[in-house]
Amino acid sequence: MAIFIIGLGRFGNALAKALSEKGVEVIAIDKDETKANEIEEFVTKVYVMDATNEKALSSIGIEDADMAVVCITNEIEASILACMILKEKGVKKVIAKAGSELHKRILQRIGVDRVIFPEQEMAHRVAESIVSPHIFEIITLSEEYKLLERIAPKFMENKKIKETKLKTDYGVYILAIKRNKPIVKENGKTSIKEELIIAPGGEEEILKGDLLVLIGKKENIEKFSNIW
Repeated sequence: MAIFIIGLGRFGNALAKALSEKGVEVIAIDKDETKANEIEEFVTKVYVMDATNEKALSSIGIEDADMAVVCITNEIEASILACMILKEKGVKKVIAKAGSELHKRILQRIGVDRVIFPEQEMAHRVAESIVSPHIFEIITLSEEYKLLERIAPKFMENKKIKETKLKTDYGVYILAIKRNKPIVKENGKTSIKEELIIAPGGEEEILKGDLLVLIGKKENIEKFSNIW
């Protein structure tokens, strides 16, 4: 799947590199030749063009794109126009970065599939990590379900999963357990190795410090994330 990244500022540049590192075919676009040259070695293709130019976008086959991410925030008009063109051209999924609440609302109004607000999202994550240090991450999977990664609460320590009554009392399910396991080497020194237990059974015992990966309905996950 090819992903078009439009706008190569700090966020667009970092996103293009991160996707490329994961083996994704990335096609980058920016009207600034300097920015295009900076990313050239990291992506599949790069084009120096104005993303608000409909003919220019058509010339590179934007109509066949599975996904396009518009990372333009310093020029709201250009961001909106680029998104409108992408939607009109039939791009399957259009994601756009917003620079303000107003920008976000406008993008949502014109039908952008997903609007991201990195600064706001990061602020919420940092706040969550300060208030709830036992929580590593909460990921929204759909409108109904969330994924939670957190340290096992005290009431679960040294208990078998079946004894915790997670399903019946809390409505959440354990997908995996990440555990730091001490390993004694031949020289007598101890090192720590991460052990990953996928789909643990009811007989599996939860140890102090275990990192649990759980899934459940939004309301259940949010309630369980507040248990110590």
